[in-house]
Amino acid sequence: MIYCRTLGPVSMQLDGGAAPPELLWRKHLALVVYLARSPHRTRSRDHLLGLLWGDRPEPAARHSLNEALRLVRRHVSDAAIRTDGAQVTLAEEAVALDVDQLRDAARAGDSLAASALVTGEFMEGFVVAGSGQFEDWLAAERAEWSQLATDVLTHAAVTHEQNGDMGASAAAAQRAATLSPCSDKAMCALLRALALQGNGAVALQHYEVFTRRMRAELGAAPAAETRTLAERVRRGAVQQHSARPPTEERRVELPLAARTSELESLVAALAHARQSRAASVCVIEGAPGMGRTRLIAELCARARVAGDTVATVHAVPADATTVWSGVAGLARGGLISAPGVVGASPGAMAAIGTICTEWAERFGKSGNGAVMAGDALVDVLRVSCEEAPMVLMVDDAQWLDGESLSALTRAARDLAALPLTIVLTVLLHADRAALDALRSRIGRDVAGAAVSLVALDPDAIAGFARRLLPEWEEEAVARLSRRVNADSAGNPLFALELLRAITNGLDLGRLRSAWPEKDKTFDQSFPGELPDSVAAAIRVNFRRLSPEAQRLLAAASVLSDRNEETLLTRAADLDQLRARPALDELERQHWLLDDGRGYSFRARLVRDVIARDMLTSGQRRRVLERAAIT
Repeated sequence: MIYCRTLGPVSMQLDGGAAPPELLWRKHLALVVYLARSPHRTRSRDHLLGLLWGDRPEPAARHSLNEALRLVRRHVSDAAIRTDGAQVTLAEEAVALDVDQLRDAARAGDSLAASALVTGEFMEGFVVAGSGQFEDWLAAERAEWSQLATDVLTHAAVTHEQNGDMGASAAAAQRAATLSPCSDKAMCALLRALALQGNGAVALQHYEVFTRRMRAELGAAPAAETRTLAERVRRGAVQQHSARPPTEERRVELPLAARTSELESLVAALAHARQSRAASVCVIEGAPGMGRTRLIAELCARARVAGDTVATVHAVPADATTVWSGVAGLARGGLISAPGVVGASPGAMAAIGTICTEWAERFGKSGNGAVMAGDALVDVLRVSCEEAPMVLMVDDAQWLDGESLSALTRAARDLAALPLTIVLTVLLHADRAALDALRSRIGRDVAGAAVSLVALDPDAIAGFARRLLPEWEEEAVARLSRRVNADSAGNPLFALELLRAITNGLDLGRLRSAWPEKDKTFDQSFPGELPDSVAAAIRVNFRRLSPEAQRLLAAASVLSDRNEETLLTRAADLDQLRARPALDELERQHWLLDDGRGYSFRARLVRDVIARDMLTSGQRRRVLERAAIT
């Protein structure tokens, strides 16, 4: 059988091997593909003569056609070509085309398999000199298959996005945009994928090129949907960090392995609130290092791209005893710029101004002061939700102060008929009755989702290893994955620290294994009894940071749970000119998180390892002295 790849530079195989040179002659290849794409795979002799050999005298043309048919029969079988008087028919079993596979996969809804077939436009770069009829046919085929290929690539981008693999999503969307450079559908897919990757600036560059091309080639502007999405990115709706300095090490971002179902249910809850104008509550529960913060960050990006207003707060232990700290964090973490917020009552605006300095500076403190902060939050959320769907993201909600948690519970109840989604990440087995009560309402009197993050399975860790170590042989990846799985106990944070440290030169063969001990849990002596490999991985990755970032991270490990920029800078003995790029580096590399109130460690376990292993007692004392803490 002949197999032809036509989506991209055309190629031919015969029975799985290389095709003989004479079958690859341009007109012979054109004849095979043309017949395979013809109705019932049949054409008249005269039609084929005019199509491919019209520039020759009739006897020579007929000889060339007969020779081409003879070659196919000789290399495939006598039954490959049937001639019946003036008709030529290509047998179904003689030739297979990748475009037929593409159409079958698209009809079956398998966009990933279909997209894997697309490497370019139909018969890319292929021409038959002197054959205008063939060129006209080729142009029509290219238009048809480019449309289908663009559709499957954009669907594949969406599928990858749903699976949490934004790198693959962006790659598929880029291929779609390259194939159909004037397609709004492809451009929207590319804008979404790049924005969700945190590459908003790159997304806008593509959009500007797209806009110029549309005007030049079609005399038209991008569609309204495309313009709206581009404007969201331009406004900074998908928050991203400044460009990475040339000297900073590239960090490979990995998909949300083994979290596809959780991500799907959480995204569905956000969509339900948006489309049904009904409140939703989502709870993400997991042990330390299980990826709660990563998952909520993914949801934030998706909500912003969808046009939702997002307010975030990251709670730390000190917040539990600071009244209204959670409401204040949400106020400065997104509510302050929510559309329609100025429509709240003066009393509500004044009440939030008393607990949030930034709020008071923007809106003033006018009001009678009789409104409580909890009532004020509900009032502000009501007017904001009437303008646009609102999503409140609370990371480490077990540390939220009781007053703020009660206000969120009330908001879920009083604003049940508005597009409000409250997303909480909670430490496994957190002892908070109010959280348990709120979670128990999900699916009963409020829509939403509750997901529990469990340890990664060995296959997921092996997938991480293949991405981070693409040059390794499969057997070596399998051995490494088994060791990493044993040392990390399937904890995503530790598994990734280990794998990234290995890419930076860590040798696991010289280190103690494994943790946790048999029949023990994640609570076993955290972090003092971590295996040598995990602690070594954190140290290796720490040393890959810039010197300024190391000093800031060391200082942060000694100070309180959350620290303002000025305090960190002073404690690390740095000026702002050197400290700010280093703080950006630590955010990009996912060591620290800035929620508007200060910087805190994304993973407290990493903080403890750094404080224990990376500083001497004298260094700790000097950090505290510079911070003026006694």
